[in-house]
Parts: sequence; C-alpha cells; structure tokens
Amino acid sequence: MQQPFYAIHTNRGQVMIIACLFFLAASAAISAAAAGPALRRAASARAFADARQGLYTISSASEDVAYRKIKGLAVGDSESLTVGGVTATAIITAVSGGQEVNTSASGARFTRKSRVHLAQGAGASFNYGMQAGAGGIDLLNTTSILGNVYSNGPVTGENRNVVKGTVVSAGPAGLIDRVHATSTAYAHTIRDSDIDGDAYYQTISGTTVDGALHPGSADQATSSLAISDAQIADWEADALAGGTVSAPCPYKIDINTTIGPKKINCDLEITNDPVVTLGGALWVSGNITIKNTAIVRVSSSLGNTSVPVIADKPTNQTTSSKIELQNSAVFQGSGSTGSYVLMISQNKSAEQGGSETAIDLKNSVDGALLVYAPHGEVLIQDSVNVKEASGYRIRLKNSAEVKYETGLANLIFTSGPSGGYTIDSWKEVE
Repeated sequence: MQQPFYAIHTNRGQVMIIACLFFLAASAAISAAAAGPALRRAASARAFADARQGLYTISSASEDVAYRKIKGLAVGDSESLTVGGVTATAIITAVSGGQEVNTSASGARFTRKSRVHLAQGAGASFNYGMQAGAGGIDLLNTTSILGNVYSNGPVTGENRNVVKGTVVSAGPAGLIDRVHATSTAYAHTIRDSDIDGDAYYQTISGTTVDGALHPGSADQATSSLAISDAQIADWEADALAGGTVSAPCPYKIDINTTIGPKKINCDLEITNDPVVTLGGALWVSGNITIKNTAIVRVSSSLGNTSVPVIADKPTNQTTSSKIELQNSAVFQGSGSTGSYVLMISQNKSAEQGGSETAIDLKNSVDGALLVYAPHGEVLIQDSVNVKEASGYRIRLKNSAEVKYETGLANLIFTSGPSGGYTIDSWKEVE
C-alpha cells in the first residue's frame, strides 16, 4: 500500500532535524576542543601573574621587616603588607643565634612562602693583622706578620722581622726600627729597616727604600682599637643573662662540655683533651687557662657568628683578669666562614706601667683564634699561629706568626638584645 504524501514529507523533516542537531553538536565539540588550549593558556598566564605578585609581596614584606630589625626600628611580632591586592603576613620568631622572619601570601591560584634568618650580634672590624695602643709592637727572633700593622706606639724588630703588608707607627713619637715591610711604611722616624714600597717620614736613617721617599710627611693620626669597653660590657651582660656558675672554684673542665652564654665567678681551667663547645658569650670573673690538647669551638648552630670569651674580674684588673693559652690548644669556628673564638682580657697592668701579661700564648696554640687586650700586654711566642692580635702592647717571640684573614673586616658576634642583626640567609620555602 502506498504511503500518503504527508507521511513521507514528515519522515524527511525529522531526518533533517536530526542531521542539524548532529551538526550543531559536532560544531560545539570542535569549538570546545579548539578553545580548550587557549583557555588553559589564559588561566596559566593568570596563575603565573598572581604567583609573581605573591612573590613580590612576600619579598617586600620580609625585606621591610628585616630592614627595621637591622636598623633597630619598631616592628611587631607580626606585620602585614598589601601590594596589588595581595596581602603578605610576616611572623617574627626567636631562634638560636638570632630571629627568623617567616612570610606567606595566598590567593585563589597560589601560595608563596619565604624565610629570612637574621643573625644576632654586634659587629666589629679588625682591619689589621696586628694593632697596638701606645705600648707599641716588639718583633723578636724570627717572628713575622702576614697583614698590615697599625700602632700608636713604636714598631720595633730584632732581625729586620718581616711584615707582609703596610706598617704604620702613628703620632709624633712614631718609630719603625729594624723591620722589613713588604709594602709602605709610615712613621715620624724610620731607621735600620727595609721598605719594599714607599716611605713617609720626618727622619730616616740606615734604611733601604725600594719605592718613593716622602720626607716631611705629616704624622699619621693615632687610632682606637676595634672593640670598646662598652661593647665588652654588653657581652658580659649577655653572658650573665645565661646564668652564673659559682662552684666549684676554680671551675675546671676536662671532659666534653657545652657552655655559654654563662658567667663563671672564679678562675676557669680547661685542661687535658676535652672538646668545649661555646653556645654563647662566656665571662670569667678571674683568670682563664686553656692547655694541653683541649679544643674550644663555636657551636655549629651559631652559623657565621663569633663568640667572645672574656677574662675580667672588676675588683682585680692588675694581677687577675688574665688569659694563658698553651700546649697545642686548638680553637675552631662553627664551620661557617667568618666564625672565630675571640679571647679578651681586661687586665690593665701594662697600661698602668706594670709587668703583668694580659694574654700569654705559647707552645703550638693554633686555629680560628683572635686575641684582644685593650689595656694590657699580649705575648705571643713559640709556634703560635693566630688570625689577629690587638692590645695596648704586643710582643712576638721565637717563631710566632700572625696571619690576618680578610673576613675579619666584618665580624658578627653573639650579643644581647642591643646587638643588632644582619641577614644570614634568605630563601623561598615550601
């Protein structure tokens, strides 16, 4: 039976509608497939831009807090900063040897975090291999200095002892006598010396100068030593804040020990072969003796900071407050560059015309060691090797040698709250 014409027309209409629907679906699918990568690229670009904005913001916040800490400006335990619609929060926490600034910022597409470690301490600059006050410097036997020398008193040798650097004897009484300087020499009077560089003087005799002569030169100004008594008092306060040891006396250490910050109210003796680890400043109200094969080192947790060890008995700074280091004692930093043990004596005998020695080093003392006696005499003898020596008067005997290290121009020491901060590290964290 033949279908009616309207029935055939209806079937063809349905087929065409279905075909159109399939075409539209296919077109939509193709369009979606083509638009997907573009959309993803756009989303990725927005996420990258947001992440960079987050990085800029946490950097700005952490740098602002670090700057205020370093400059001693007011800063809270938590600080926030908004840049370009992104807010970063910096949290300041105390850690061993300083403070940490942990900063974070989050958005719909990112999270960024950073950590800045601020090393706590007061800085000091030792710009010379050796520096002396008015008591001057005596070089005897075969002693030598690798580094520049600055003295407010005379610099005298015995066998034209070598100073591998510049020698300055300041003031109108300045004298360089029987010294071989591999660089320039400055003194009111120079005699019986060898100067490889130029010579600046008022009077000269018996001296060979390889460089230019500068007769009639003005005397160099005298210079103060690197660390003030006020700074030493701050370090003593820091040590006292860590607690006090009053017994037994003398206080003897002959086994492995970690100590500091601490005040010891009597003489300190470190003998035999212990490893003594310094966790902070040490103040000894008496004498300090370190001998045999003892090792004194800065705690690795302190990073590139140095630690002062102070002999200072305020009631007796003439026959006490002395330091004796001998017999293969070794001094070590923390393992980081710029870390040293600084031995300080507040004995004032030499400055007052007495004969007591403030710091006595002999018999193979070696290592990351700085010695400092602003009012007393430093005696360095035998095969001792130190990195820097400063004192009112300094004497070197036998084969003693001072080898200056350039890093001493910017030392950071562990200190109390007034010590200030320096940036030790900065990194982005997970």
